[in-house]
Amino acid sequence: MPNTQTDATAAETARRVVVSYPDELSAWARDQLDTDRFRTYLRRVLDDLPPGHTWEEFVDVGCCGNSLDIPLRIESVDGPERMGSDTEIEYATRETEPGELEGGWRVQSKGGPAATSGKRRDERE
Repeated sequence: MPNTQTDATAAETARRVVVSYPDELSAWARDQLDTDRFRTYLRRVLDDLPPGHTWEEFVDVGCCGNSLDIPLRIESVDGPERMGSDTEIEYATRETEPGELEGGWRVQSKGGPAATSGKRRDERE
């Protein structure tokens, strides 16, 4: 006997959603977006899927960098504009706007926190 609640929920949610990110995003960050855990996270935190909606999500840039908030945008939705547990998430790139990506390897670079203090990293510790 079919579960009508599950069937109704699936019928009320999107089959697929296309989410874009800036084309200058690093390979590391792209790999983080493409993990099952990140897709599962998006399915839990996104309810409504209006095309054009833009928001930022945290992605770890690795052991030597700082955090990176990636601006994501809903590009298109197949079906109702509601996320479901079975909604397929597809990624696409879009042209990076000036200043859109400001994270990265700044923690250990000349542009990092020590740049404004005038002290080298080893002098701060």
